[in-house]
Parts: sequence; structure tokens; C-alpha cells
Amino acid sequence: MIVVDTNLIVNFVVESELTQQAERVFARDPQWFAPFLWRSELRNVLALYFHHGLLSLEDILDLMQRAETLMQDREYPVASAPVLNLAARSRCTAYDCEFVALAQYLGVPLVTFDRQVLSALSSAAISADTFTL
Repeated sequence: MIVVDTNLIVNFVVESELTQQAERVFARDPQWFAPFLWRSELRNVLALYFHHGLLSLEDILDLMQRAETLMQDREYPVASAPVLNLAARSRCTAYDCEFVALAQYLGVPLVTFDRQVLSALSSAAISADTFTL
């Protein structure tokens, strides 16, 4: 069981240079968890792909459905105090800190591609590369 952030989910469902790495993370541990926030972040990323002409509306709807199926029953609310404490301590966004706070609450690592999170909150986050070694 691991917490994954939206960066990992995006690269798992949308073909990219990081898709194979995301697939290796899934192969190592397919029990992915995330705060409810992942949905809004992924919707935003998919909307950007659409607006830049990289994906059709049908494509982004299909990708969102795929991600929702992947994360079904694996979403959690996150309390504000731990998120804001992490944000104050790390200078990471509160959005990023939601994933870290959930990982800490569940007692599992956050697996991410996000270098700022990996640098500022290394006690709770692990890179996808390191996780799949």
C-alpha cells in the first residue's frame, strides 16, 4: 500500500516518457491511495491537454474514467492541520502536502516524481525510481 500523487496517476493513464516508470510502481505495489484532491488536479491536467490540442474530449473523458476506476475506494479526506503544518515547514504547496499528510496518516510512503516534495519532505516521500529498485 502506497500513497501516490497526481503526477504519478497522470503518467500512469496518459502516455508519456514517465509512463513505464509509473507502470513499474504499479507492478511493485498496485494498492494506490490518494486524497480526494487527486481528482481535481487530474481534471485540470486533462483539460490543459485538451486546450492545447493534445487530446480530444473523448480521450480525456476516457482517461478520467480509467483513473477513477484505478482509484475507486482508495480515496481519503485529509485533515487541515497536518497539511498546513507541512506546508509551513516545507514551503511546498498545500496541494502537495495533502498527499504527504495522507501518507503519514496511513504510515506508508508517498511515491512521486515531484522533485520539490522529494527534497523538502524526504522523510515521507520516495521517488518512483527509488521505489522500483
